[in-house]
Amino acid sequence: MNIYIINNPFHYEIENLTRAFFNNEKMNVIKCDKNVNREKPFVAIELIKHEKDSDIIVSFADEDFEKTLSKKIDGEFDSEYSECERMAAIMLFEILSEYTGIRLPWGILTGVRPIKLLHNLVRELGTDGADKYFREKLLVTEQKTKLALTTEKNERKILELSKPDSFSLYISVPFCPTRCSYCSFVSQSIEKAKKLVEPYLDLLCQEIKYTAEIAKELNLRLETVYIGGGTPTTFSAEQLTKLITAINASFDMKKCREFTIEAGRPDTITREKLEAILDGGCDRISINPQTLNDEVLEAIGRRHTATQTLEAYKLAEEIGFKHINMDLITGLPKDTPETFKYTLDTLCDLSPASITVHTLAMKRSSFLTLGGALVKTGAEPPAAIMMKYCEEKLPQFGYHPYYLYRQSRMEGNLENVGWSKDGFDGLYNVYVMDETHTILACGAGGVSKLREPGVNHLERIFNYKYPYEYINGFDEMLRRKEQIKTFYGNLK
Repeated sequence: MNIYIINNPFHYEIENLTRAFFNNEKMNVIKCDKNVNREKPFVAIELIKHEKDSDIIVSFADEDFEKTLSKKIDGEFDSEYSECERMAAIMLFEILSEYTGIRLPWGILTGVRPIKLLHNLVRELGTDGADKYFREKLLVTEQKTKLALTTEKNERKILELSKPDSFSLYISVPFCPTRCSYCSFVSQSIEKAKKLVEPYLDLLCQEIKYTAEIAKELNLRLETVYIGGGTPTTFSAEQLTKLITAINASFDMKKCREFTIEAGRPDTITREKLEAILDGGCDRISINPQTLNDEVLEAIGRRHTATQTLEAYKLAEEIGFKHINMDLITGLPKDTPETFKYTLDTLCDLSPASITVHTLAMKRSSFLTLGGALVKTGAEPPAAIMMKYCEEKLPQFGYHPYYLYRQSRMEGNLENVGWSKDGFDGLYNVYVMDETHTILACGAGGVSKLREPGVNHLERIFNYKYPYEYINGFDEMLRRKEQIKTFYGNLK
């Protein structure tokens, strides 16, 4: 798909909106300041500036379809920039909806944080005004607007817990039993990287201690801890104890509201590991089936069965975990609305404290995409039917939506939603997606995000991505951590 951006700066929004309709097409963006010969299929966005107004001309053409819409925007372009961009997106949305027969539920919204946008709109316009803006100005459906408003209301209570000196801690364990076919995260098979695990863990504990010293020096207050990956439970019980002990010994945990560890793969869970986690004070774990269909599990490269998931859940309950989260993914290969309903119904009967429902995102570096096994969308993608079922079923079992975010290349241009029972919202999930406060990250692939209180500004500090890079460049990463002091020093 060729995208011609003519005399305007709207390339980012237009490319993302076009991709929402043509998820698997390669996008070729051509920026120019005048008309050029256009090769089909194409999208073209042209801006013509006049002395007191501007014309936006939007075109789409394929071999058997061609349409152009235009709109005049009063006022100078610089003062009406956002309105020009919004109108260009709306015209493109209408053309592509007609061409594809698909009317995307999130309208022209392409950002990953619609709830953060909604927070601002509610403050500025009130709830009714924000509702109207989402539906009329952004073309979000009534169903998704209602979901967003409910989520925003629940999120707001969590955001209010954060103070100017708050921060959260993220710990990366970039190892997995196998790599799932849809995954693009930086993680390595434990079989291939086994010799790196012990040296990695030793250095990770050192980085945790050093990071804690900086946080203490700056008088920062730890709100939540999240150990993710990868699959942290690829570590042995002894290694998990070592990691958790390092956290407890290094940081002031007295005021920490939540301590989470992903025990995502049921085939990595044992009684000894769960006991080590619970004994270390971790009060929230995530056991992630993704599906309870064995055929689907095999298709996405998982080596466990649905039965193992159920056994792991019951074991965690027996040992004493009160907050168990379970993740699902809609739109997986070989999954159908009927088999997904069975999965969700079974989870509702288990009654975990929280359930997170993701939509399959076709990331460019995932095996599923690289292998060409692309999921096709239609007028009603299977993932959309699955998501509707979640929105109907989960409230009946006492769950409410408490956070929501989106990713590029999601099937049906849908969303990911965290659902929980009262008192079991995942705080870290909200803080990291809303960019509420500073996140200090330790481990390979970790990104520390430094948030200036009261200002929508972040500075990032990147750790090396891969375990071998992390090990070889460890001293350099500790030097990078000094930027935290500089950042907070400049705020005084």
